[in-house]
Amino acid sequence: MAIAGISSVHAFTDSLKELLDRSSRIKPNGGIEPALASASFSGDVENIAKRANVGRSVTAQDHYAALETACRNIFYNLLASTSIEDGSFVQIWNLLDIVTILSDVQLCEPGLVFWLVEELLDSQTIDGCKVVFDYLDSRRERLIAKHFKQKQLIILRACNELLRRLSRAEDTVFCGRVFIFMFQSFPLGDRSSVNLRGEYHMENVTVFDKDPPPRETNESEGAMEVDQEHNAVEKPEKSTEAPSSTPQLPDDTSTPQPAVSATKFVKPDAQADKPKESEPELEPDTETLYPIFWSLQHTFSQPTRLFDSEIFSSFKSGLDFTLRKFKAVQQHQQSRSGTSNLFSYSPSQTVKRNRSNLETDPQQQQKRARLDSEQQQQQQRLATSFNPRYLTSRDLFSLELSDPTFRRHILVQALILIDFLLSLTPRAKRKLEEKKASNKSVLYSYTLADDHVKWATATRAEIATYLQQGQEGKFYYRMVDTVLSRDKNWVHWKADGCPLISQPPIPPASVLESQKGAAKACAPRRIRPTPLGSLDLSFLSNIGDKGQAQGLEALKKPERYTLPKVEDYKVPIMEDEFDIEMAKTEEEKETAGTAKASKMWRALRLASKNRMNMFDKIEDGKDLGALFDSPPPSPAKMAEVDRYMDGKGNEAEAKGAQEEATEGKEAMKEGVKDPEMAGVMPIAVESAQAI
Repeated sequence: MAIAGISSVHAFTDSLKELLDRSSRIKPNGGIEPALASASFSGDVENIAKRANVGRSVTAQDHYAALETACRNIFYNLLASTSIEDGSFVQIWNLLDIVTILSDVQLCEPGLVFWLVEELLDSQTIDGCKVVFDYLDSRRERLIAKHFKQKQLIILRACNELLRRLSRAEDTVFCGRVFIFMFQSFPLGDRSSVNLRGEYHMENVTVFDKDPPPRETNESEGAMEVDQEHNAVEKPEKSTEAPSSTPQLPDDTSTPQPAVSATKFVKPDAQADKPKESEPELEPDTETLYPIFWSLQHTFSQPTRLFDSEIFSSFKSGLDFTLRKFKAVQQHQQSRSGTSNLFSYSPSQTVKRNRSNLETDPQQQQKRARLDSEQQQQQQRLATSFNPRYLTSRDLFSLELSDPTFRRHILVQALILIDFLLSLTPRAKRKLEEKKASNKSVLYSYTLADDHVKWATATRAEIATYLQQGQEGKFYYRMVDTVLSRDKNWVHWKADGCPLISQPPIPPASVLESQKGAAKACAPRRIRPTPLGSLDLSFLSNIGDKGQAQGLEALKKPERYTLPKVEDYKVPIMEDEFDIEMAKTEEEKETAGTAKASKMWRALRLASKNRMNMFDKIEDGKDLGALFDSPPPSPAKMAEVDRYMDGKGNEAEAKGAQEEATEGKEAMKEGVKDPEMAGVMPIAVESAQAI
């Protein structure tokens, strides 16, 4: 099918045939493995473009079109002449490897290899498609390593077309391989498989027999009619409107009636109206459960129907009725099997056996072997069973109810729906509002009522308890609960508008900077000369900057512990008076006056010890010149007074010194006539007496 007249196509065709011949020598045994690499052709791949475009100037689009035509010609010829079961079909695998190499070096369209794979899948049977997927699984990482954006739509289209051809019942494993290939090829946050608008698969309608089965005529028909007439005569008011003891089915065409809880089944007896103290609940009827059970599938496929209160009430009663039936079937199977761990394995229900009896009693050994065999068969059946679509025949319904796998599937559907309802509680909706979800398509205005919340929570706990009682029930429920918990995260991610999950790679500069910062943070630190929070003790050094004594030596100076003389305050007081006279503002004048008053107080305090007689010569406490000019008493007189007070001195001399001091005190008291001095002198006298 080569196009005549196009020399570049012929040149590409010849070059590809040479590469195929060379690949046959590289892989003489055929088969999918190993994959061909560019190094296997020693640079011949790069020379294809040069050999085809010698002496021509063509665009990249013309180059791609010519090479694609050459690849398709060879592909169609090989596909028409060889079968996938033949060993010569290895030429197809080699051609796909060569096209992959050409697309990696940008010598052809990046999606050309998947275009060829798509046509290859269309030309093969299901068994042949499995062989093609063996090739795709072995080359997956290589095929998606480069130019994935140009290939992803082709991969998605080819896999979806193949899934439409497959049967979910017969080709279950192969369907799983196709899905796994897509999951591993596409990134985690890709939107191609996300139901952004929250649409439900309402096309999957479960068809079942809504009409009850015809009644069979038997010999006791006459007796039944007589009983009915007797009941009608005895209670005529109940013959026209009899309350239903089973949940009502929701009608899609008319308004559904409120459901009545099916908690007790009463036999049609004349004594039915009489109250009974205790009546055991009978097992739910299978025929009554059949339409109620299969009508739940309509709600499972379209959960928004529950926003109608009447449909919600009918669904509640139907699910409770179904759960009661499941429990009754399980109890019946356990009682029939004679042991509780055939369908329910838990430490509390395990039957204890005496090993010595098992070793000696052959009947016990046979019974134990039979039970082990039944458990293994049951476990194997649970592992291999798969229901692609429910069989809704009325005749098979009792058999389906006896299958624990079938019951598990139904209850898992119920868990999914209950989790959807619990996502509509006020608390859950507040969380979404706090996150400011952008995808309004999956946000519903309906809010679940408090009584419905309690029912959903209690029902979910009841279902969880039931699922943990089966064969490996705890492991099964943990797996289901893990999947549902992770699904909630995906729901929140979809409500947020599917933000990017994958993050761009960190640049090398940031990595190096973080490494330096970590090394700096972990490096041993040098001890500070002055620890944080401690005082600076440098003043304790013995020698200062100018050779002056500091530290402890400075503390030993006499001026630090000896009292100053009264004359030492004369010059500072005069300086303060000068500052008061030269002050320009009231603040400066007040500061200087405060400093003068402080120095005058200290001078008066010192003079009160030995110059008390000079206090009357002070002019209203303003001029201390007389105090500074008078000589202090001799130390000998003061020492004589001290010796007398100790009982060692001369009484006459001590008395003379004491009288001199007393006269000074009285003169000081009589001399306080100025009102301004009246507030200062008593303090001075008291201080002097205290000293």
